[in-house]
Amino acid sequence: MLETLFGSVLTAGITAASFTVCLIAALALGALVAAVYMYKNTCTQSMAVTLALLPAMVQIIILLVNGNLGAGVAVSGAFGLVRFRSAPGSARDITCIFLAMTLGLATGMGYIGIAVMTGVVMCLLLLVYAAMSFGRRPEEEKELKITIPENLDYTGLFDDLFAQYTRASELVSVRTTGMGSLYNLHYHVTLVSSEVEKQFLDAIRCRNGNLDIVCGKVPQAKEAL
Repeated sequence: MLETLFGSVLTAGITAASFTVCLIAALALGALVAAVYMYKNTCTQSMAVTLALLPAMVQIIILLVNGNLGAGVAVSGAFGLVRFRSAPGSARDITCIFLAMTLGLATGMGYIGIAVMTGVVMCLLLLVYAAMSFGRRPEEEKELKITIPENLDYTGLFDDLFAQYTRASELVSVRTTGMGSLYNLHYHVTLVSSEVEKQFLDAIRCRNGNLDIVCGKVPQAKEAL
């Protein structure tokens, strides 16, 4: 039974029936990958359509190659050219593209059962991780930029406020501005609670002479591959 489920449907060669089954499976799995990619993610229509059609295109290429070494080398060269014509994508983009190509390879070789199980398991994991906000920074972690006049010594200037309102703080950089009349201090802080943000900023305003303060999310590290 397992051999029937996970075996290739191309044991008798490429027929109209086997080609239709592989194509339908590839299109269905591509639509599944595209739907999962769009869940809790900002994406373009072109990316979603590409993910939906990529497994079917890869599946047809594999069926056409079908053991032909020369055709396989030509296909590899074509994929290499596509890579250099592509804009950098995020880690999630690359993951979904590799998943779509994997499903296309599996369906192209006739392993419909393996393709379906792989697609369902991987898509479920992607949905679970997205729903759990797996790997996302906590809401209390903030990027803080404070402007102070040049006559203030920034060393230890806000230590008491950091001790009261934050669990952790780090001075990332110091930059002069306004012809050297002002300092821009760049911190990464973790608030004790998101509810104390306003009190924290008000206390800093009293300390820095009501100059500019910027508090926001910590920028995500560049994740292009």
